[in-house]
Amino acid sequence: MMRPIIEFCQSNMHHGTGRILKELESNPDYDVIEYGCLGNCGQCYAMPYAMVNGEIIAADDVDELRKLIQEKIDEADAWANLDLD
Repeated sequence: MMRPIIEFCQSNMHHGTGRILKELESNPDYDVIEYGCLGNCGQCYAMPYAMVNGEIIAADDVDELRKLIQEKIDEADAWANLDLD
């Protein structure tokens, strides 16, 4: 199984994403990275978001964002566990 990479932008913390970052950092199965800027300024200003394995995940609030991040991680795990032989 590939470890999910979850990236957060410091400039997006005003939406409350720091709470999710701290929660996810406590899981040793995840690589959680905080950047000063992820270059998605318009989205960053407007709503909470993160990147999961390079894909932007955005939501109307942090609770929904946390749910969507977990769904994306679960989806990646399901693909990784497919037996294609």
